[in-house]
Amino acid sequence: MSLQTSSSQESIWDFPSPPAVQQSSRRIRVLVESTPIADSTRALRLVHTGHAPHFYIPPEDVRLDLLQPSMHCSFCEWKGVATYYDLQIGPTFIEAVAWSYLQPPKHYQALRDYIAFYPHKVDRCLVDHMRATPEPHPERGGWITPDLIGPF
Repeated sequence: MSLQTSSSQESIWDFPSPPAVQQSSRRIRVLVESTPIADSTRALRLVHTGHAPHFYIPPEDVRLDLLQPSMHCSFCEWKGVATYYDLQIGPTFIEAVAWSYLQPPKHYQALRDYIAFYPHKVDRCLVDHMRATPEPHPERGGWITPDLIGPF
């Protein structure tokens, strides 16, 4: 199901399956209460047919001092077991705000230790200067930006 797109737009229905990891030079930022939690131009973008992209940020570009391991875990048929992180910033506590893959399978080794954030759990996610919004099913964790075409 490919939709007609302009040169500056992408259809999520043109993304591959199984998911593909791509380098991204776009500036990816995550903020909670105006505090930068992550800021990177070295993120990886995971794209998968019918899903908004996920951005995985190198741990060096994340405020790890604000994250703590969570009791949550999940399994993805492609990427393996996900480890989750809670965020504590002053009195604000956000459960399972982010996840990473500590031991992904061979095809997804690039994601190892990189951290992805749920856009519906933080105050702001930005791709360059575009505000990202969550998918209609926020548990998927994808970032919808104005340059994407659904339907989602």
